Amino acid sequence: MIIAVTNQKGGVGKTTTAVNVSAALALSGCRVLLVDADSQAHSTKSCVKDPNSNEKSLYDVLMHPEQKIQAAIMKSTIPGLDVVISRVSMAKLESSLLGQIDGHFRLKDVLEPVRERYEFILIDTPPTLALITLNALVAASHLLIPIQASYLSLEGTDDLLETIEKVRRVANPKLQILGILITLHDSRTNIARDVVERIQRVFGEKVFHTYISKSVKIEECPAYKESIFTYAGNSVGALQYKKVAEEILKRAKN
Repeated sequence: MIIAVTNQKGGVGKTTTAVNVSAALALSGCRVLLVDADSQAHSTKSCVKDPNSNEKSLYDVLMHPEQKIQAAIMKSTIPGLDVVISRVSMAKLESSLLGQIDGHFRLKDVLEPVRERYEFILIDTPPTLALITLNALVAASHLLIPIQASYLSLEGTDDLLETIEKVRRVANPKLQILGILITLHDSRTNIARDVVERIQRVFGEKVFHTYISKSVKIEECPAYKESIFTYAGNSVGALQYKKVAEEILKRAKN
């Protein structure tokens, strides 16, 4: 299963979700690869101790497909979790791939040789619907969409759903929405409850039963290059991401 974690809105907990869901799946015994496709490289910085020690990154592999993706894979700080590292050079990729006949298929093609090694591959996408995100949608079998429990949470969702439909029609007819994950949730506020009801009306059974609460611990752990499980394993955030991973495992079997 290749899962693109995507939402064109920034600040919805996308990278946090990509890292901690990957960690939870790895800690459950799965072989997991996290692909950092964002030029900010926050997934890389969150769980790889010294990414600068590796010569190659995802940018090099996508620019020169004859190079093997294994050259950009590093061990994370979480047992069982490997990471395809990113660097700021990814920001140059968009203009370089525009007009290339295989521009939308590069990520799918470079992942093909390692697909059998991993039970789950998660792709952390940029907060845009540009070419790199389209690459992730073409490569993915499923989508995990984090949506913040805030007033403007569904703003832009129509654009995302329209893009998903276009990708299905043109390049990836088997692409499915695995689930909608409500993030940065504050159960004490009326607005959060109203937003959750609204999201459930739009997406129905696709919404995960588990919500991710606002958490200082979750915000802190990337600074220590750890997941929530090694940084604050007994925290509410760790329990919630563990439950999300359990829901994913159940959905993967259906």
